[in-house]
Amino acid sequence: MSHRNDRPQPDEQTHRIVLPTHDEQPRRRGRSQPGPGDRRVRVQGEPVDSFPALPPEARRGAVRRITEVGEEVLSRPCREVTEFGTPELSALVDDLFLTMHIADGAGLAANQVGIDLRLFVYDCPDDRGIRHVGHIANPVLTLPDPGHRHLIDDFEGCLSVPGATMEVPRTDRAVVRGFDKDGKPLTIEGTGYFARCLQHETDHLDGHLYLDRLAKRDRKEALRQMDDRREDVFARRESKQRALS
Repeated sequence: MSHRNDRPQPDEQTHRIVLPTHDEQPRRRGRSQPGPGDRRVRVQGEPVDSFPALPPEARRGAVRRITEVGEEVLSRPCREVTEFGTPELSALVDDLFLTMHIADGAGLAANQVGIDLRLFVYDCPDDRGIRHVGHIANPVLTLPDPGHRHLIDDFEGCLSVPGATMEVPRTDRAVVRGFDKDGKPLTIEGTGYFARCLQHETDHLDGHLYLDRLAKRDRKEALRQMDDRREDVFARRESKQRALS
């Protein structure tokens, strides 16, 4: 999923959430529940007192090619992760983080680098501008009951549809339950744009792109945007990769 700064300019937007600066923020002191004014970074759902702009996983990772719309691996449900605590799974998480960072993404699923596994990583703000960073395997998405859902039409982009952004209705709250790379159970709750990210990435693992949620005319427009902008997107990714190395 693309960061919101890849969207149209403010006069074209319908909803706004200020992105965090990703500056280092105050390390974990305890596991007490954060209060409503606690704006610390959440790592795997837990507040921490300090966290770097570039996650540690990204520093260990290698950049992988991002798959694009039309590739078969993006259009089928992914396999469950069955082996936890392996070097291979840890390396995949690291690679996903670095690849996401190079592409200026807010989330990235394993099948977006050609790996057929139910796993995604994220580095995304919520509706209060609080940064959420982590990964989750075998996520199960829970949305509010239909009578309590608040759908928001907001711009959404995807690293596998480079350069395109379209409005997509999503509920403003979401919960995913799954496991970390070592098999520890996780529950991650999201609001605002982070809730959108959790829904977007889970869609990937079910074999769907956000394009599948668009009307035929809007899907055609998204593909036109991709054709017009993809080379610029690739140039920015290459430039960022060179600068990081």
